[in-house]
Amino acid sequence: MFEEGARLKLQRGAENVYDYTLGNPDVEPPAEVIEALRRAALASLTGSHGYMPNPGFAEVRAAVAERLRRDTGLDFTPEDVFMTVGSSGACNVILKSILDPGDEVVILMPCFSEYPFYVTNHAGVMRPVETRDDFLPDVGAIARAITPKTRAIMINTPNNPTGRVYPEESLRELAGMLDGLENPPIVISDEPYKRLVFDGGVQTEVASVIRQTAICNSWSKCQGIPGERIGYLALSPLLPDRPALRAACAFANRILGFINAPAIWQLVEKEVLDATIDVSGYQEKRDLLCGELSRIGYDVRKPEGTFYLFLKTPIPDDIAFVRMLAEEGVLGVPGAGFGRAGHMRLSLTVPRCMIERSISGFEAAFRRATRDA
Repeated sequence: MFEEGARLKLQRGAENVYDYTLGNPDVEPPAEVIEALRRAALASLTGSHGYMPNPGFAEVRAAVAERLRRDTGLDFTPEDVFMTVGSSGACNVILKSILDPGDEVVILMPCFSEYPFYVTNHAGVMRPVETRDDFLPDVGAIARAITPKTRAIMINTPNNPTGRVYPEESLRELAGMLDGLENPPIVISDEPYKRLVFDGGVQTEVASVIRQTAICNSWSKCQGIPGERIGYLALSPLLPDRPALRAACAFANRILGFINAPAIWQLVEKEVLDATIDVSGYQEKRDLLCGELSRIGYDVRKPEGTFYLFLKTPIPDDIAFVRMLAEEGVLGVPGAGFGRAGHMRLSLTVPRCMIERSISGFEAAFRRATRDA
């Protein structure tokens, strides 16, 4: 889609191509983040540019642990925290630490398109489990997918691509099922969109509900800094065999080639852990796009968080419909790429004026698809 976008922009002119494919934040970081970066750069503290313990600077890990104690009510310690190269790095570190060849990881579908590769990176086997029609976890289906080789379940809420925010009751249902198992798998909770929730909502703390949680998080989305690659892995104090798992995670962070998270951004985040972009801009664009698409006739479910819209395509062949859209200058991502055909994902990280100009293209493609169906 990136290449198709480049081709269309050359052909039509960039102003006539409406690219909804990439979830790249279109807002600048909060001012306090930039100020903290400036201070860290000018301070140039002795030792701040060299190697550090692989899990990260001790004082940064202590600050993250304190925040986790506040948010979850659990007794996180600095030793439970590993500064990582984004949430993606955290996911790979925990998977490397727990998987032997052939071990299984349950992944809820649709999912972030890179999760299957994270699993196979470490010789694991992905076990896809469909969510319900409303994109919430089907706990019965998850239970049926668990085998003696299941080592982890990956969840992502707020969810990419669907925009669903898993409510507390869904998490408690999952926790209840896992508590009934003799050796429950670890729940890897990937949380980079945790603070991007609309309509005044709040994401329930997964670790507060599910005992065996490993948190993967980053500041990429909530601070608009995905290029800086800074995040963390945190092991719940309620996980069994924590000392061995801590050692494995510290070692994996190094041998995967990360070595350690970016030093200067660790120091920045120590000062601005709670800084967050204003989500109202994304919410306004969500309301505009959902309203216009619903008016045209699309089957639209308003996302509760993230900055994505995941909607049904008017014909079952999502790839064919996305091609129709491209002919109108509108670029989206087929749902098949996330494991749910008959849908498409649109990113809200675009200018409002682009949304307004693109509506006629959405309408033309819809009319064509429903006429030809």
